[in-house]
Amino acid sequence: MESIRLREQEPFIAGTNEIMNIPVNQIAKLEGATIFFCHRGMARLEIDLQSYEIVANTQLVLLPGSIINCTYISNDYTTSYIDFSRTLFEEITSRLDPSFFRFLKEHPCIVVPEERVKPVIGLTLAMEDLYKDQANCFRLQIFKNYVQNFLLDFYDKTQHLFLQKKPEGLSRQEEIFKRFIHLVLKHCTRQREVSFYAAELFITPRYLSSVVQHVTGTTAKSIIDRHVILEIKALLQSTHLSIQEIANQLQFPDQSFFGRYFKKHTGISPMHYKRNLG
Repeated sequence: MESIRLREQEPFIAGTNEIMNIPVNQIAKLEGATIFFCHRGMARLEIDLQSYEIVANTQLVLLPGSIINCTYISNDYTTSYIDFSRTLFEEITSRLDPSFFRFLKEHPCIVVPEERVKPVIGLTLAMEDLYKDQANCFRLQIFKNYVQNFLLDFYDKTQHLFLQKKPEGLSRQEEIFKRFIHLVLKHCTRQREVSFYAAELFITPRYLSSVVQHVTGTTAKSIIDRHVILEIKALLQSTHLSIQEIANQLQFPDQSFFGRYFKKHTGISPMHYKRNLG
């Protein structure tokens, strides 16, 4: 996503019908929020470890902190986009229900029905015009109003979609697992132990482990570690932080412990990984 990263002191950027040159197999962590709409072509994205196929009329709403990796992109992949800062995102979404953000984390990609394509394209065209209108003294407020209205309308439509598709009688174990994943996405940069997540869910670590094993066939600790390693790779690839600074930011006891943790799960040292990114 390097091609549309916000420039310094620029709160938002927008473009329409652009052929995107997204680097393949380069992990990036989004600092702000992004709305994409695919016009043609195809791409495969991994978003927070989940794989998605992006085709024509697919809309993506990506939250700040999302970790993205493009594994394939066709030569004719064409998209419109709106990219805006975390601060703007927080101002725009301050009144939205937390369940909406959970829904977006679980469903970042939606194939837009034909009757809804025109409003999405209209938004991106309006945003591009506004982005170019640098002299407009109300530019930022207009942007916030446009995007807030879009998200509120999107929230309304996805709420109905969610209610229609929500399976009957979601089991307690499935509900616990969904809440566990939500907590991992929120806290994994600071918390790596199953006991923390069990406490947040008001259950024992043993019960949480058995639930995750039943639902996924793998362990709760392995899911936590996968997300932590993804965070580390994103920091190694998309920032200029040193190994020590990354270890400190993720609250590892020291650089040595951090290095052993990374090597245990990847087979190589953080420095070796960083040196071979090119």
